Amino acid sequence: MIETLVWIALVLVAVGIYLSWTAGRLDRLHTRIDAARAALDAQLVRRASVALELATSGVLDPAASIVLYEAAHAARQAEEDHREVAESELSQALRAVFEEPDQVEAVKEAPGGEEAAGELAAAVRRVPMARRFHNDAVRAARALRRHRKVRWFRLAGHAPFPLAFEMDDEPPVALADRPGS
Repeated sequence: MIETLVWIALVLVAVGIYLSWTAGRLDRLHTRIDAARAALDAQLVRRASVALELATSGVLDPAASIVLYEAAHAARQAEEDHREVAESELSQALRAVFEEPDQVEAVKEAPGGEEAAGELAAAVRRVPMARRFHNDAVRAARALRRHRKVRWFRLAGHAPFPLAFEMDDEPPVALADRPGS
């Protein structure tokens, strides 16, 4: 009888340790999501800031400046519910403005243009990477949260279900192939 109770206690302790480990893993994934989201937000703000700076610099023609300014301003001011759409529209505006390599060359020829073009190229390259890191963390957390043991024992606590950040982040061809930074 005592031997049976000892085995039951050992099994309960082992299950408790396993559930505790799973809850810790889920907590680490949620922390990773938060860090990845902060990095993604920083890259999106950086891209919009560089686009705003370029739009107001007078280097671009007036129509391109207006298109770029409006899209970048909307991306910076967007509410969280509409952020994905606003960021996608900024990507589309960047592709429209920098569709031709000649436009990038015109920016580079202006005073301080080489640096501005380099900053913009770096910003548009970093956004897809940051988004990929965030969405990979979300995917891992979702996969773990779908397990029965996580749902039955409520190991996720009251944390909201993680959502991926879906947007059009394809960079303009003329900026995507720039070497450097």
